[in-house]
Amino acid sequence: MIDLRRHITQALDCDVVELTPLGGGDVADAFRVRLEDGATVFAKTHPAAPPGFFTTEAAGLAWLREAQAVPVPEVLGVSDEPPLLLLEWIEPGRPERTTEKDLGRALAALHATGAPSFGRQDRRTTGSRGLPNEPCETWTEFYADNRLLPLARLASDARALPRAAIRDLESVAARLGDLAGPLEPPARLHGDLWAGNRLVGAGGVSWLIDPAAFGGHREFDLAMMRLFGGFGDACFAAYADAFPLSDGWAERVPLHQLAPLVVHAIKFGSSYVGPTLQALASLR
Repeated sequence: MIDLRRHITQALDCDVVELTPLGGGDVADAFRVRLEDGATVFAKTHPAAPPGFFTTEAAGLAWLREAQAVPVPEVLGVSDEPPLLLLEWIEPGRPERTTEKDLGRALAALHATGAPSFGRQDRRTTGSRGLPNEPCETWTEFYADNRLLPLARLASDARALPRAAIRDLESVAARLGDLAGPLEPPARLHGDLWAGNRLVGAGGVSWLIDPAAFGGHREFDLAMMRLFGGFGDACFAAYADAFPLSDGWAERVPLHQLAPLVVHAIKFGSSYVGPTLQALASLR
């Protein structure tokens, strides 16, 4: 266990007055930190962080933030040794009448900002499974080589899915040219956009946290949002008004949900096998 108070003090050049543990995380340990100068910051650490864990997250936050499309907390300090990330504190608020609509419009603006390529220019991997983010010219190449095929291998090694499902996953990767729809340029994606990675702050403003950011197909973020719920119809409607999706997007939702479903089957077990098989069946 690192001496968190000492490292925060060194990083921010200000003494820590109070350190309050926060719940809700399934990987990192999070804290509300009150400083001697009266400021409040958010801190998190990790008992066994993989290499580059927090600097990768910080780079993703900064990349999303530079788009100036949707609120993203400012990185105040970051270190991989010791593992520590310090962010501006977002005071929790309550949703207001326009919260969902405003998020839909902001997300459309974020995606429209674009990316230099599919993948990441720094080639940093995603998540605890180290999924690759090699730069690619097309979404079909990226999604096959950096998501579906690596996940098929990981699921096979972990025996997380039946052998027939592994073959179906490989088949989907081979048929992406027919399944992925019209070509689109790379969008600037959050990459792990479930409801737990959206904070509602003061004034009902939505903030995005904990990204697995990369350049990808914008339908990927939207499919992830639909997978676990927590986003209102007004959010999707506002997105569609601002940045309409290509025809057939609804039929492609299972395609873009495949990667997170397989990740969850590997990490959390049998409760995600059924949904994974259903998604694969819809793509045969």
